[in-house]
Amino acid sequence: MSRIRAKLSTISRIHYIKLVVRSLLFLAALAVYVVNRLENSPSMFGGYEDSQLLLLVLTVFFSVEMVLRCFPSRYESMGCQKQFAKNYIPVAESFDKSQLRRRSAKPVLIVLLSWVVLNGIIALIYYLGYIDWGILLLIAIAYSVCDMICILLFCPFQTWMMKNRCCQTCRIYNWDYAMMFTPLIFVNNIYAHILVGLSLVLLLRWELCFFLHPERFYEQTNQNLSCAKCREKLCHHKKQLMNLKLRKKW
Repeated sequence: MSRIRAKLSTISRIHYIKLVVRSLLFLAALAVYVVNRLENSPSMFGGYEDSQLLLLVLTVFFSVEMVLRCFPSRYESMGCQKQFAKNYIPVAESFDKSQLRRRSAKPVLIVLLSWVVLNGIIALIYYLGYIDWGILLLIAIAYSVCDMICILLFCPFQTWMMKNRCCQTCRIYNWDYAMMFTPLIFVNNIYAHILVGLSLVLLLRWELCFFLHPERFYEQTNQNLSCAKCREKLCHHKKQLMNLKLRKKW
């Protein structure tokens, strides 16, 4: 394990820190929810109107992450940074923008439909009264943990739907926050509105950038997305972890 830690890139370390912090936030929210349910509290957090600490922490934490995502940063993955002009290094002078836009349309549609169906089922269960808005919040935080698992360990969207080489070339990388907070769309709460609103701003900006500059999103047109330019080495880390898992089995 020491060799794996020694080779971790700075961005990968940040991803692992996010995984730990988000996991702790989920456990904290789960503990609060369970305790209040055991005490027969009328609403999550014993009446969030009077006790807003955890909701405030969650909102500030994720809001800061989303605001920082709006600007170029050397401490963010190229997967989300490729939208910025400074990270575009042309491979060829001529390309067909219309063709580039259509290139990933089908897998993107599959992801979108799958996500709508999944969260549509959750929404139906919520409106039928089988779960409350506290469960929706827990699902949203669980999604945030799964987001880091997708980056660091295994991503079903990449493997089964998008078929992209790695996170660096992921067409839907900046969908992450909008996907995380989808369950909160159904919650009538100021904190939920803030998180959903910011995530939609990120999503719309990403999609607008893709429409205007699709050449920034593909390794065939952007040199910065090539393996040679990669600073994260996430594929390398995933292979190391997989090999470690296989050795333990034997």
